[in-house]
Amino acid sequence: MSNRQKILFVFTSAAKDALGQPTGWYLPEAAHPYYLLSPHYDIDFAAPAGPNPPLDQASVELFKNDAESVKFLKDDVAQDKLSKAFKLTDVKAEDYAAIFYPGGHGPVIDLPTDAASIKLASDFFQAGKPTAAVCHGPAVFVNVLDSNNLPIFKNRTVAGFSNAEEEQAGKTKNVPWLLEDKILEKGGTYVKANELWGEKVAVDGNLITGQNPASAKAVGVAILRQLQGTA
Repeated sequence: MSNRQKILFVFTSAAKDALGQPTGWYLPEAAHPYYLLSPHYDIDFAAPAGPNPPLDQASVELFKNDAESVKFLKDDVAQDKLSKAFKLTDVKAEDYAAIFYPGGHGPVIDLPTDAASIKLASDFFQAGKPTAAVCHGPAVFVNVLDSNNLPIFKNRTVAGFSNAEEEQAGKTKNVPWLLEDKILEKGGTYVKANELWGEKVAVDGNLITGQNPASAKAVGVAILRQLQGTA
């Protein structure tokens, strides 16, 4: 047994998007933070339905030349974690130092209304632990509340996949709502990179959010800094 602190990565269990097209979690958004954090912390994987959360195959193709994404697919340890992913109902915030949600369109489908995910994220956030997500991942927080029983986006600065990026990807109908709109609707201050697909991370207290795949590693850096007390 390791004595290292643990971080929980939460994946979607949604294999179909709002149009019934294949979706899932987005490969580099898990791989990049994983390889940044795993040398320092033990990492567990979880999903609403537990083992084998669906991978968005489009992300495999798009990132076939990305070294860490390719490594993750061939990494026996990481793949074993996926095959044995915990059910969200079987994990508790008290056992972990931080929580992180990779993106993909899948998380917009199941996690925003998943009771176990909502409670888990609320527990992490209210305990002051790094509560992080990237790209479409911040969608999981839309029904998460802070200690004042207010949306955690309210009066906080938040990054996430932009409307313009969703439009350029041709996927505005593949999700039930657009993340940028929802962040604003919940009272958040939405921020984004100056250019499409550029890196942008927002850190507001222990809420850490990233805009897109290019921001995934930087979200990992922000988690690491908070946990190591160098933020």
